[in-house]
Amino acid sequence: MTDALVARAAALAAEDRAILGIAGIPGAGKSTLARELVAGLRAAGAAAAYLPMDGFHLSAAELARRALADRKGAPETFDVDGFVALLRRVRAAREDVLAPDYDRDLHDVVPGGLVVPAGARIVVTEGNYLGVGGGWEAVRPALDALWFLDVPWEVARERLIERRVATGRLRDDAVAWVDTVDAANARLVGASRGAADLVIPG
Repeated sequence: MTDALVARAAALAAEDRAILGIAGIPGAGKSTLARELVAGLRAAGAAAAYLPMDGFHLSAAELARRALADRKGAPETFDVDGFVALLRRVRAAREDVLAPDYDRDLHDVVPGGLVVPAGARIVVTEGNYLGVGGGWEAVRPALDALWFLDVPWEVARERLIERRVATGRLRDDAVAWVDTVDAANARLVGASRGAADLVIPG
């Protein structure tokens, strides 16, 4: 994390609460960057909050109902309308706002698992699809800025395989998932790089 990124994020909230989005392909390191950015902002005296898009995965039960469990992580497996509605509420609210979180041990959504405090001046959200189209067009206008974490697919692929093995998949199954579902999502997200205000080399 560089001081320059922290300063640039802090400047977004010079007059009012700001929402900063960080996009990138699966495995790019978006959540790591977002958490480090929030920590850097807090260390610099700025009230910041973290709001990941992962909390808007459709629940495991809903994915099963829609026969989408084998595509979990694809654009259609998220509640984009709910995500946009919460971003708009966060922008307008002056009270604490509850938000859903995602538990990687449970592999499911935890309603009300996060709180965006009333005093947060900068809210950092992150997710794959913040700059894409295909039903996600309302996300970008809800953000004050969008940054894109640019990581080569070869690097992200190895991270994703190791992540899926670490959560219990057999390695062959992990490779098959990454090379089909994650790779297709990465192609879509990579094409949205041009929507970003800032591209950060990963």
